Parts: sequence; structure tokens; C-alpha cells
Amino acid sequence: MTTDEKHIEAQQEAKLFFSRFLLEWYHLQKRDLPWRRHRNPYYIWISEIMLQQTRVDTVIPYFNRFIEQFPTVEALADAPEEEVLKCWEGLGYYSRARNLQHAAKQVKELYGGQVPDDRDAVFGLKGVGPYTAGAILSIAFNRPEPAVDGNVMRVLSRYFLIEDDIAKGPTRVKMEKLAAELIPEGEAGSFNQALMELGALICTPKSPRCLPCPVMEHCAARLAGCEASLPVKTKAKPPRPEERLAALVEGRGEHAGRVLIRQRPASGLLARMWELPHWPAPPAEAGGARGALLPEAAALDRLRRSMSQAGIHARPEGHWMAAEHTFSHIVWTLQVYRCREEAALPLAAESRAVYGAAQAERADGADGADGADGALGADAGAAHAGRADGALGVDAHAGRENSPLGVDAGAAHAERENSLLAAALGAQPAEDAPLALFDSGDAAADAADSGAQRWINREDMKNYAFPNVFLKLLNSYFDEQGT
Repeated sequence: MTTDEKHIEAQQEAKLFFSRFLLEWYHLQKRDLPWRRHRNPYYIWISEIMLQQTRVDTVIPYFNRFIEQFPTVEALADAPEEEVLKCWEGLGYYSRARNLQHAAKQVKELYGGQVPDDRDAVFGLKGVGPYTAGAILSIAFNRPEPAVDGNVMRVLSRYFLIEDDIAKGPTRVKMEKLAAELIPEGEAGSFNQALMELGALICTPKSPRCLPCPVMEHCAARLAGCEASLPVKTKAKPPRPEERLAALVEGRGEHAGRVLIRQRPASGLLARMWELPHWPAPPAEAGGARGALLPEAAALDRLRRSMSQAGIHARPEGHWMAAEHTFSHIVWTLQVYRCREEAALPLAAESRAVYGAAQAERADGADGADGADGALGADAGAAHAGRADGALGVDAHAGRENSPLGVDAGAAHAERENSLLAAALGAQPAEDAPLALFDSGDAAADAADSGAQRWINREDMKNYAFPNVFLKLLNSYFDEQGT
């Protein structure tokens, strides 16, 4: 027998060993998860979308709540998008929810509400990539399709000592081919789940637990002593930081006890979700640390002007707290300022007139807009391994007293304040560009979509879907108020 023949025979033995002992371990040790208690393709589909880049423990309550509210494909397809987003609230990466509902409509219209048992049909659903398609087909229908995600690539890289960069497309193709060869006949669903389970519980990214591993005997990386250095993966570009000023506008008169929220545009980042109004911060002083407070006069004046241009009549009164929100490509550091309503907003609850007027006024003399938020990509490389939602900061400065800046009282007063701001920022007043309400990168869409404002109390929050950072900010505020 030649050396090559011996190598091929050893590889085949390692594959058979892997498949047999991994399955035995899974049947004895698998976790009792709600989506494993049945073979409903719809439920399996929901779970796989939720599990993209999100921990199992986090997903369980969301899954249970979601299938209770939308128990069938038809129920999800026919639901208002706002209800779907509200049910998804806090889970992050909201494009997953929108794509899921879009795909449910496809299934309803094209397949009579039944998730198709066909590779091309499943691949044709919105938001379904190779991994999700393989998971649905194998787990729900026991089709011998590979389901290769980050966990699986890590396990295979170590067991077979594969040193190719798993961030590259050809490596994924290689891994999918290998995974397909490993599937025992008639055991596709269990085997693919076993691979995921091993990566989640034993063959973890850091400090893999080799001793309880059911396939350690033939693990090539362990035998070579390099299990901790695999898989090889090119580091992703870090998200860019953005400093933003947010307005917590407290109502007066008929709005007493309520705060102002706004809805984002119909497309782009966090589409149609609700938030506290916020805008890009002016440039910080050179050498300033990320997240550091801006010079107070500059920050308060910038916020006042931003609100005025957005049709929000309120006066900034002082810094409240800081918060952070992390996307795949951006990290927002929000400096939140308490503001007091100066007069009733000149728009009805459903009106967009002031927003449109503010946009038109800016368009007449604008030289440009501050900053741009890129659209959030769907399933960013199944690497929801990055955080979906940033943690709420604790820098509370609620007790700070600041000199509030008044509302514009004539051209001379406005000119003086703009000159002070320019001096604080080291810029010329004439170069101070008007601020955009939203920064999706599409000015025409922003002008058309920058929409509704609402005054809400805590009870009203159940009617609106918020990104996690704003959900936490609002809850913190209402906790402070004892409401």
C-alpha cells in the first residue's frame, strides 16, 4: 500500500469514527430545546433564523413568544409588520424579522402556506442562505444537505486539521462538501444538529473542552497540539465609531408625563422602528477619548438647532446619561440630554407636514448633511457572533445643572449663538451645514420617509418597536419617574 493510499484509508476511518461517535454522543447528551420537540418545518425555520448570531438561551423565550403569536406561516404573513417587529424587539438584527415575514408571504402565495421540501424553493426564500436552507431541509425533512455555520467550520477545521481561512468563500465550499460526506444515511437531521451541538458545548472558540469530546481520539488538531489556534479566520474590519446627541424631550401641558419619540425611515438602518430623536455630534476636541462628553455649550446648541430644524420645539437642559449601541458596521455612542418641551408641537399625531417643511427648508440652502448611516446587511456572515444590541451606559449626570439655551428670538440672537458655536468648534459660522433628520445615505428617501412623532408614556411603549438601546433608555427614564 502506497503512502497516499494509507493516508486515504486513515482519512476514511477518521470520517466513519467521527460520524458514528458524534451521533451516539448527541442522542445521549442533546439539550431539550423547544424547536427539537417536533418536526414542524415552520418552527424549525423560525428557530434557525433567530439562532443566527444569537445565543440559544437568549432565543428560547423569543421563540416561544413568537410561535404563540404567529403559530402558522399564514399568521406571520398576514400580520402587520409593526407587530412582528415588536415581537422581535430586543433580539437585534431586525432585517431578519423583515426577511422572515417577506419569506412567509412567499410561502403562503407560492406553496399554499407549507414550507417547501425542495432545495431550490427553500433557497429562493428571502433571507435564506446556504446554512439556513441546509438546516431546514435536513432537520425538518431529513434531507442529506449540509448545514455549515461558524460552529461547524470550527469543529471540522480542528478535527481534520484544515488551516484554510474560514472567512473565504472557497473554504466554505470545501467545508460544505466535507460535511455532506460525513452525513450517515437516514440521519441528516440528527447529524447536523450534533455538529452544531458539539461546536456550541464542547469545541468552543476559546479553551475547547477536549477531554469530554466524543471524537477526541482522532482529532488531528488535538494530536498536533494546535487545537486552540484553529480555525484560521481573517479578522473583520471593526465597526466605525459614531458620536451622537440624543434628545429625551419631556412633555408639558397636555403632554405632561410623556416623552417624544420618532419613527425612522421605511428603509435602511432600523427601518420603521421608533427611537429618541438623535443626530451626529459635532467634532470632539482633538485627542478626546471616545465617548467623552463634548464641550457643553457646543453640544447643547447643536442639539437645540437640530430639534428646531426637525420641528421639535424644546430646550436642552442638561446631560442625562450615555449609552452605546453596536451594529455590525457602526458603534453609536449616544450622549442623551434631557430637554423640555417649549410649546405644543405644530403637528397632529399622524402628520408629517413639519418634517417635510423642515426638509424643504434645508434643501434650499444646504451645502451638505452630517454623517451617514449605512443599511444593516442581512445575516452578516452568520456572525451575529458580534453583539446584536449594545449595553446601556451608566454615566448618569441627571443632577448636573446647566445653563439652558433659549429658543431663537430673532436673527441677531441666532447669529450670535451660531458664532459662539462656531468658536467652540473651531469653524466659521458660514460653513455650518444644516442637519439632516435621518442619515440613511439616501436624501430623497429620507425626505419622503422621515415621519411620525409620538408623545408616549410607559404604557404606550407596548405599541411601538424600539431598538434595544432606546428600550433601555426609556425604561430607565420611566423608572426614575416612578411610572
